[in-house]
Amino acid sequence: MPSAVHFHHHQSTPAAYSVHHKPHHHQQQQINSLLEELTRRLSPIPETIYTHHSHRVGPNQCSSAVIQHISAPISTVWSLVRRFDNPQAYKHFLKSCEVLVGDGDVGTLRQVRVISGLPAAFSTERLEILDDERHVMSFSVVGGEHRLKNYRSVTTLHPTSSCSDGSGSGTVVVESYVVDVPTGNTKEETCVFVDTIVKCNLQSLAQIAEKMSSTHSCKVS
Repeated sequence: MPSAVHFHHHQSTPAAYSVHHKPHHHQQQQINSLLEELTRRLSPIPETIYTHHSHRVGPNQCSSAVIQHISAPISTVWSLVRRFDNPQAYKHFLKSCEVLVGDGDVGTLRQVRVISGLPAAFSTERLEILDDERHVMSFSVVGGEHRLKNYRSVTTLHPTSSCSDGSGSGTVVVESYVVDVPTGNTKEETCVFVDTIVKCNLQSLAQIAEKMSSTHSCKVS
């Protein structure tokens, strides 16, 4: 059975929300909590929320999700997210990316190298979903030197009617994942660690996309 989700609001990042997945017998109650929070940003709730952010979570796995609002059009944000060959454009914990197999379609393999200071050297990752129409991207970790085994991430983008400053169109990004809990760590410790990385990535994505959107607006005007 897919896992369920529950929201936790982090005051330090007002535009970001973390969602921790609970045992599946609480599925409907926790999904309702997710939908209630998303309703503040999105109405109606997109079908991709239901189909892509309920994960099957094993007994030695944990799952979570982060939501980020971006004051930039979905086309601008998607142009960054969809580049499986260039994740370091906004993921600053990565220093390089090499495509091993494929040309950017589903099944493409990449090897990303991590900056020093993190408990990892490199990760080999496979592109699982790339849906330009629905703005869905998913990848799984299939090898490498790191502690996050069987990691799978899904990112969906959703347009909003206005930006947080009340002008133009904006985007809500939802990124969820499931991963094995490393030996010696708890589920909570693992989620806190991965959530921190995902939040930093999405906040960086927001800054870059908003700058791109602002630059484009200035040129147009």
